[in-house]
Amino acid sequence: MSGSVSSRCSGGNSPLNRRPAIGYSAAVAALVFFGWLAREVMLGRTLSFDLAVRDAIHTWAWRPLTFAMRAITEAGDPSFLALVAVIVVWRLGTSGQGRAAWLLGFAALGAVAISERLKLVFHRPRPAAFFGYHEPLSYSFPSGHAITAFCLYGVLAVILEDRLPSVAGRRALWAAAGLLIGLIGFSRVYLGVHYPTDVAGGYALGVVWTVAVLSASRHWKA
Repeated sequence: MSGSVSSRCSGGNSPLNRRPAIGYSAAVAALVFFGWLAREVMLGRTLSFDLAVRDAIHTWAWRPLTFAMRAITEAGDPSFLALVAVIVVWRLGTSGQGRAAWLLGFAALGAVAISERLKLVFHRPRPAAFFGYHEPLSYSFPSGHAITAFCLYGVLAVILEDRLPSVAGRRALWAAAGLLIGLIGFSRVYLGVHYPTDVAGGYALGVVWTVAVLSASRHWKA
């Protein structure tokens, strides 16, 4: 029995061995997509699409929904996420889980640095915000909320996944993380402070950076 278990865990068909390959493939695809999208944005070819989607979403405007979107967007604010990261990293570090603490902290800091640097590179002006929402001072592409939320909540889900004993619990965790990440991106378009392609670009970078951080952690553990 022990030999059979060992064979399943070390064999090439093990899900544990397939996951890194899936991650690398997703990262490469996301990087290619981001490169293509960035070029299209810089050439102005996405503007008609962005405006059409933006206007269509704005037709859904509803006071309770606007209130909810304002609250949800704060869950993806880099300042709020930095606070969450500090608290979780401190908790992990004091409980003897140094590798997990490093993983989360590095993912969060790297995501903020990447988004802020690329905003300066692409220099895309923001659209006019809806509902009197305050206009952020930074540039628009890529969305910092999208990349930072994707990386922090995604990596946090990876860390918490091993602590859940049931498959149902792990599925619920990933569903909650995915829903929150998706709603944060949607809230940025709904509130008018980002174009849809800003959010898509942020998610693509989130995939690339998350896979890079998890890969580095995997090699460190090995």
